[in-house]
Amino acid sequence: MPATLPPASALPSLPTQTQEAALSLLFEPSPPLLSLLQPHLSPAAQSWPELINRLRDFLLKHNASVSKGSAEEKVLIEVLGSHPRLGEKKVHSEISRMEQAAMAKASAATPQGDSEEVQEKLRVLNKEYEEKFPGLRYVVFVNARPRSVIMENMRQRIDRGDYEAEKVEGINAMCDIAIDRASKLDIVDSAKGEKSSL
Repeated sequence: MPATLPPASALPSLPTQTQEAALSLLFEPSPPLLSLLQPHLSPAAQSWPELINRLRDFLLKHNASVSKGSAEEKVLIEVLGSHPRLGEKKVHSEISRMEQAAMAKASAATPQGDSEEVQEKLRVLNKEYEEKFPGLRYVVFVNARPRSVIMENMRQRIDRGDYEAEKVEGINAMCDIAIDRASKLDIVDSAKGEKSSL
């Protein structure tokens, strides 16, 4: 991955554009998400996982406090819809393309494979999920698991039918994905010209 992150400890003092670029790498581009999270970048965190977990806590509390159907809930739902659909052919973010490719590779190694039939089943489940949970998109930390495992999880969540639980699942998945992404990106302190780890 050619993209880099600034140190988490430097983020609060960096220009807004740099903050937005870093958060977009980790969470996918989403102007509403950036607006929600920017006030919570301070105080400086010592690591990306520390900062992302602070942001997770904020998002979970925010979700619990917003009224159903309110403007605040609509913003949160828009944020949760910023991740691309699993298995979608046209994915804009380089990191998401790599994650989707890892899922396809893991799927190819299973008895079901990664056939067009399996991909079609995933498309159908995505559609069913979005009809069951209007405004939401199925978000899960794939972690290089095959489509069959992901589709089983998706089916369970559709059958559970709990909209509020899906918002919580989405927030946690977004943050788990962000922590994983941060662990794979180089941390570059442009002020010092140094690379470091999380």
